[in-house]
Amino acid sequence: MLQVENLNVYYGAIHALQGISFDVNEGEIVTLIGANGAGKSTTLRTISGLLRPRTGSVRFKGEDITMVPAEKIVHLGISQVPEGRKIFAPLSVKENLMMGAYTRKDPEEITESLERVYASFPRLRERAGQYGGTLSGGEQQMLATGRGLMSRPTLLLMDEPSMGLSPILVEEIFRIITEINKQGTSILLVEQNAQMALSIAHRAYVLETGRIVLAGSAKEIAENPQVKAAYLGI
Repeated sequence: MLQVENLNVYYGAIHALQGISFDVNEGEIVTLIGANGAGKSTTLRTISGLLRPRTGSVRFKGEDITMVPAEKIVHLGISQVPEGRKIFAPLSVKENLMMGAYTRKDPEEITESLERVYASFPRLRERAGQYGGTLSGGEQQMLATGRGLMSRPTLLLMDEPSMGLSPILVEEIFRIITEINKQGTSILLVEQNAQMALSIAHRAYVLETGRIVLAGSAKEIAENPQVKAAYLGI
């Protein structure tokens, strides 16, 4: 579904991504793990069209989208749930969700998607009229995820969904990510909580200072001695 090939991305003189290549197959959860500054968020921002690579390519369903504008990439079926949630604080929960459907035209289909989001996140239905900025951190993460789903993506990019959440809420968010995947959405997950990410992913890549240093099934990566020592605290 997604093919990233030899991607080189710079921030000024800083070589943030150094020739990375990986793929995501239909129906998979693929996770990118690594320390802060490894290039994980930069990878997602490049895929979604917010950053431009110096060299390399991003292909989605066989089509080269490397230079396609971000808003058109959403139309093609890729949606991003950004790091830090970035919800619209002065808008209600429902208005935030409807912002996620701006690419769509059929009111019936939009209503159907809204109901599907409410089914996955019952708390959002309870708080539909509440300002987004008044929600707890966990509720804001649910809202950001629900907003990402409103465009009906076939590939969902998720950037640090567990950041700042209590252990109980982390488990809840990861349970929901698994459900979203079972319903047919492929997921590329960037996550510092390597243990949780590897527990739900099919495959994994380890990023270090802009390079992919390990790749394999999530089980293989979780059992790798270097990964255990560096990311799992084992």
